Amino acid sequence: MIVLDACVLIAHLDATDVHHERATRLLAESGDLRLHASVLTLAETLVGPVRTGRGHHVQQALTRLGVTPLGLPADIAVELAAVRARTGLKMPDAVVLLTAETHHAALATFDDKLRRAASSRDVAVYPDA
Repeated sequence: MIVLDACVLIAHLDATDVHHERATRLLAESGDLRLHASVLTLAETLVGPVRTGRGHHVQQALTRLGVTPLGLPADIAVELAAVRARTGLKMPDAVVLLTAETHHAALATFDDKLRRAASSRDVAVYPDA
């Protein structure tokens, strides 16, 4: 199971993104591992496409890719705040990290700060997992 960061999804969906080939290869090489993203990550991924009237098209592409949304339990707000406070991550990245941690999943990102925070919390980082 892999929890995807928005940077991976955005890069895969945008052929002009500097990380496009890397993201596409990462997703192709994930094999039978199930792909997931937090609801916040999916919304973050869809902001640009919604602005250009392509939100529905991109949402369908994410569905075809097999990305399943994951949520966090309602009672996890204090823990989420603690992750953000201790790591210095922005809230969207703290959500990605806590989602991976809560669901015992690897995390896929191109963000070095998020990778370091995941490693420091013993969350496997894909593809280095």
